[in-house]
Amino acid sequence: MAGHHLERFFHPRAIAVIGASDRPHSIGQRVLANLREGGFEGRVFPVNPRHDEVQGLPCLHHIARLPEKVDVAVVSTPARTLPTVLRECGEAGVTGVIVHSTGVERGSTLEQRVLETVRRYGIRMIGPNCLGIMRPQAGLNATFSRNRAETGRLALVSQSGALMAATLDWAAEQRIGFSLAASLGNASDIDFGDVLDYLAIDGRTESILLYLEGIRNPRRFMSGLRAAARAKPVIVVKSGRFRQSAPAALSHAGALIGADEVFDAAIARAGAIRVERMDQLFSCAQILPARERMRGSRLGMVTDGGGPAVIATDRAVERGLKLAELSPATVKRLDETLPRQWSRQNPVDLLEDATPERYRHAIEACLTDDGIDLLLVMLAPQALTDPTAIARTVIRAVGDARKPVAVCWMGEAQVREARRALLEGGLPQFETPEAAVDAVAALSRHRTNQALLLQVPGASAFHRPPNTDEARDVIDAALADERTLLSAQESKAVLRSVGVPVNRGVEAHTAAEALAAADSIGYPVAMKISSPDITHKSDVGGVRLGIDDGHGVETAFRTLMTGAARAAPDAHLLGVTVEAMAGGKTSRELLVGVASDPVFGPVLTLGAGGTLVDLLRDRAVALPPLNPMIADDLIRRSGLARLMETRRGEPGISREAVMDVLLKVSNLICAVPEIRELDINPLTVDPERSLALDARVVIGEVRPNAGRYSHLAIHPYPVDLIRSARLADGTPFTIRPIRPEDAELEQRFVGAMSPESRYFRFMETMDRLTPSMLARFTQIDYDRELALVAVLLDGDRETEEMGVVRYTIDPDERGCEFAIAIADNWHRHGLASRLMEELMTCARTRGLAHIHGEVLAANVGMLRLMRHLGFTISTDPEDHGVKRVVRAL
Repeated sequence: MAGHHLERFFHPRAIAVIGASDRPHSIGQRVLANLREGGFEGRVFPVNPRHDEVQGLPCLHHIARLPEKVDVAVVSTPARTLPTVLRECGEAGVTGVIVHSTGVERGSTLEQRVLETVRRYGIRMIGPNCLGIMRPQAGLNATFSRNRAETGRLALVSQSGALMAATLDWAAEQRIGFSLAASLGNASDIDFGDVLDYLAIDGRTESILLYLEGIRNPRRFMSGLRAAARAKPVIVVKSGRFRQSAPAALSHAGALIGADEVFDAAIARAGAIRVERMDQLFSCAQILPARERMRGSRLGMVTDGGGPAVIATDRAVERGLKLAELSPATVKRLDETLPRQWSRQNPVDLLEDATPERYRHAIEACLTDDGIDLLLVMLAPQALTDPTAIARTVIRAVGDARKPVAVCWMGEAQVREARRALLEGGLPQFETPEAAVDAVAALSRHRTNQALLLQVPGASAFHRPPNTDEARDVIDAALADERTLLSAQESKAVLRSVGVPVNRGVEAHTAAEALAAADSIGYPVAMKISSPDITHKSDVGGVRLGIDDGHGVETAFRTLMTGAARAAPDAHLLGVTVEAMAGGKTSRELLVGVASDPVFGPVLTLGAGGTLVDLLRDRAVALPPLNPMIADDLIRRSGLARLMETRRGEPGISREAVMDVLLKVSNLICAVPEIRELDINPLTVDPERSLALDARVVIGEVRPNAGRYSHLAIHPYPVDLIRSARLADGTPFTIRPIRPEDAELEQRFVGAMSPESRYFRFMETMDRLTPSMLARFTQIDYDRELALVAVLLDGDRETEEMGVVRYTIDPDERGCEFAIAIADNWHRHGLASRLMEELMTCARTRGLAHIHGEVLAANVGMLRLMRHLGFTISTDPEDHGVKRVVRAL
């Protein structure tokens, strides 16, 4: 496919500086000076109607007078002039702008006018209110900062220009280099999702650091973040950690979920790492390149003092790391080389007179112990130790270790030279035990999050659409009545439609009806007040349990009605609900809920239920869709997993039953976007089954023309696109969206292609896909891109990839670019035509207006197919060896 649309910003051939100036301390003066002093080899054209010359360069009075096409215009004019300046850029054919101009408030009329202008002319914009971008390898410094980024392999993307400048200043002292530094400001057009998408395929970037304050387009952000995190570590700092989300009506689930918890869940699901402070960004960046050597989270430690060991151990426990247990063989080996007084356990304390040789023996022993997954080596400078000599010995002892190793040399003056040696030796080093353990814990967490990233559950966790007909009937009727809150019985009907077991009840409007209901259900019964205005029945004394005769039913009815009327005088009382008693000594009460986060949409929560829901903090959240692995991770993080273990002879509750409910609720909210909030509280679970005793559902209208899964931050695996098909000769095959587990299939497919076929597909010579390319091709988000594979069937078994076709949606979201490849032995079977037809149908359903691609002029067969499918063919004006093909959808 064609190059990334942001390439023009990060490798421009020519730049115009609109508002260039000689005035000291002005943005226009600083930007032009930075471009000239940074080593940028392209052409730079100052533009300012008031000057004929700026900083010794001829100055144009108008952007229309450019002598050649520029890739980017850097705009530093007053905010009020932006609509006019951007219109002039569009008329001059400029398609990329960096807008430094301040004073453009988010959501303001001026910002809307700016956006309307850039969209009208097809311009992509970074900013406004931004510091700009630096690309050190290209000598590009399109900022007004006095800092200059050194060349390196880290990318820094920040919403705040001030924070980016401060970070660059600090990094210069630490000799940390960057592949890219970008401040996005308002991110009115190009946002984090766009830049992450670019960095995912940027060969100069090994790790990505993000600082953000808010997210304007959550689906694009998640798409870009997931794409980047598949290929390289992404570490995130987000401010506003304690700001709560907008009140979620009266929902328990909504009230219990803070926006920060949801953001954490989103970052984990995307395979990235979140840290709390800016200094932790670089700590994690040092150690995360060792992620591929990570096999577990059992931490071993070597130290020359008990104090650092205690501090590190406390922090490790706090961060959820396991302290490794030394094997008998390791203890014996260390007994032979260390003093008798050594700790004989982990942490390995080498004592205050530790020598370089002791460190060497301890490190070598720990690195060969299969019970240790990662190692932390610490030193506190003491009277009898030589920090620098020990540092050099540690570097040699670690060598090319198969396990991650971090080092912590505490102190300052006495360890300065040692730290320099460790830095030059390439070891991740930290100044405090806490910082070192935090980084190691991030490495462990990254491993867990990467496993979550690889999960691609469908809208149904069981790969079949849930039967939601009953739910839709209930919801449609309520919306027709202009109601947004379902009754308890309606809520249970919605849950029952997807198979969640519910405790059925009978509505009773009089004491006589309640008595009849109890007689039909069988004693003992529970009675609960029924009112659309009372969310938490226990708060108004609206629950009576264990009623075992008719007299008790009549008494309870009167008590419930009068008590509720007194406690909630404005509530409309419908009567009571009579239900069979449920639960027992071996059951526990949980809460399963759904709330609508203002940024990420529906969020599931699992926690303690019943009357303890507001008191206990045992809970966790997850973004749908779920599958068994994600549901299991949610249970683990909720803190409720201990309830599922047998303790003191008491059986634990059923983990499978809880997981089943989570998956079915996930299916429901994926399939029914009208659901805004949902509470199952309590959900009773015993050793064998679960039962929803009470439920509450809030609904709302879906906006017209909304996509099927537009309410979700993560697009489910599109099960509905799976097709069974046959070739003209009767050969059966399946067409389906690609999955991450297709990596081996995809690699074999590309490896079996002839050199000519590979060249026609990739427009370069290559033998096999790189790991990053393989991840890029098989781990897609199904929202901005789609790949359909044709796989040969042998019975129910898939044996061979026959072909693949894919599209990526254009930045303007009006069209898409396609690519196609067919295995050599399946040419001339009509497969290419069938795959293209399927892809175009999907693009049309997605609402795209046209599809386009690039085909080598020598690829006669593909050009023949394009004509057959109705594509218009033209020659690329910049490369006559390439044909552009396009078709309206």
